[in-house]
Amino acid sequence: MKPLAAGELLAQLLSAENRSRTGKTVEVFGWLIFAEGSVSLLAPTFVSSVLHLATPVGETLTYFRLASLLVGGLGMLYIISGRLNAEGFFFASLLDRPLVPVVMIVLWLTGNIPGVLAALFSIQDSASFLWTLLTWRKEIGPA
Repeated sequence: MKPLAAGELLAQLLSAENRSRTGKTVEVFGWLIFAEGSVSLLAPTFVSSVLHLATPVGETLTYFRLASLLVGGLGMLYIISGRLNAEGFFFASLLDRPLVPVVMIVLWLTGNIPGVLAALFSIQDSASFLWTLLTWRKEIGPA
């Protein structure tokens, strides 16, 4: 299979032509975490108050914003991969997203994050994982 040129990829990115339903689920999840990262980056005090976290100041504020930037970047990867119908990325995300609740439980049990934050991330990733998995299985048909 011949790789697409940058112009062809850009056209496909802008039009999302021939995108699968699985691609749509990945893109929607990407927009969600892109929005979360963006709001956290631009309004960290607001986000920390909503999540009942200590107000980030000084160096903590810098790290909070850095983590928000990384979350937003990950969201962009999901958006672009969904729009380009990147099946390998879909599969990789199905391997990765079920690990999030496990990591959240460990972080909560070790006192590194509040329970509400662990629960929110776990619910969000689990729900999006199930949506993508069920859509993907429906598209590929019976095994």
